[in-house]
Amino acid sequence: MKENLPSYLAEAKPNSAENRTAWFKNIAPSYAGIILWFVFWQNTVNIGAGAGGLAQGVLTPIIGVVIGAILCYLLYYKVPALMGMKSGMPLYVIGSSVFGAKGGIVMPGLLMGLLQFGWVGVNIAGSSALLYMCLPESMQTTAALYGIMIAWGALATFMGLVGIKYVAKISTYLPLIPLVILIILVAKTACTVSNFDPKVFAPIADAAKAAPISKLAIISLITTAMIGFFATAGAAGADFATGARNKSDVRWGGLVGITFFMIFTAVAAIVIVAGAYGNKDMLPALIQAKMPLDATVVMNAVLGSSIGKICMFLLAISAFPAACFSAMIAANSFKTMLPKINANLSVAIGGAAAIALALTGVAGKAVTIFVFFGASFAPICGALAADYVLAGFKWSGARAGLNPAGWIAWAAGFIIGVLPMFGYLKDLPFNPVISFFVGAGLYAICMKAGLKTKLVK
Repeated sequence: MKENLPSYLAEAKPNSAENRTAWFKNIAPSYAGIILWFVFWQNTVNIGAGAGGLAQGVLTPIIGVVIGAILCYLLYYKVPALMGMKSGMPLYVIGSSVFGAKGGIVMPGLLMGLLQFGWVGVNIAGSSALLYMCLPESMQTTAALYGIMIAWGALATFMGLVGIKYVAKISTYLPLIPLVILIILVAKTACTVSNFDPKVFAPIADAAKAAPISKLAIISLITTAMIGFFATAGAAGADFATGARNKSDVRWGGLVGITFFMIFTAVAAIVIVAGAYGNKDMLPALIQAKMPLDATVVMNAVLGSSIGKICMFLLAISAFPAACFSAMIAANSFKTMLPKINANLSVAIGGAAAIALALTGVAGKAVTIFVFFGASFAPICGALAADYVLAGFKWSGARAGLNPAGWIAWAAGFIIGVLPMFGYLKDLPFNPVISFFVGAGLYAICMKAGLKTKLVK
């Protein structure tokens, strides 16, 4: 049967033991670099209406962060990583046990590649916004912002295709920039956190006619945003863990790289914003800046405009490799899954689409993007988890054609996940978690009912 398999499966070989290293050399730093990206932590507070995540004080969003970080590790990372470690195979191969040998080309293979352009778009929007704010006021025009977006996206796509080795040489050290900036900002704001009062945002809530937001809603919103940001990276734990030696590497790599850094960065952002608004000396500058909730924008009030702009510039530069790597992952996905199609052309089109998402403002709605990504990958992770258990806690192997169980499970979970984006089930808490368990449960039911194809590898 092997000769009838798609090339991505027929040519797949497990990563050998001699190529594997300790968790602190691969899994943990890889995830830490992803989570230190400012787009993740700046949106922890800037969620919801009125005072956002701080509407009920400081403790409530921190609880949401801790819950989100634990769920990201347990539900979206651990099983894919264990499957990758045990089999030595990457995600696109492992996914063939759930979606079938032919189905795996699309899911999760091409889907992962396509969603990378969404991440490139988010990167373009976020980084360009910071660079734009660094310009003198006389130069802050729409044309300037669009020019930065186009240049940033085009360069990132080009480097992802042909110059990734040069980006990789400096990417190891660039995550230190947001880490240092976060530590400095926390040091400057922590002492006034106790003075923070959510009522300071009352004028914003009144102007927006925003209804009061409950503690459960805040926790759910923060958890949803965190999972949405992390879901694709969690599934990619299969790829990262092919370089892990054992279960201990999988466990510690995830606990440190994911759980610890998620809690550290997100709580730091909460402290920075709350501390800034709890400092009477900083309030005038924050009011003049129209009461921002982003930790990156608050920097100007905390550090002063000049140093704040320098930090914004550095945060944007530190994010550039992430855009390049997203373009590279997309290119590799197309090359692997569709070897007969010119990957350079596909990536160029995808890069143009990412720039368009930024120019139209779609990519700037990071939390909405997170929700869509979470809906796309939560049921995939759920189905993988069910498949892992059903196979006796290992990768079962590829299945022929299109495996019905996987597609039914994904479709149901995805629909539930995206319904809030269309105004349905908006009050359903922890939506991506429900999507995960729907995917897992339906997959197990369908497999037990015989809605499956036979194993071929």
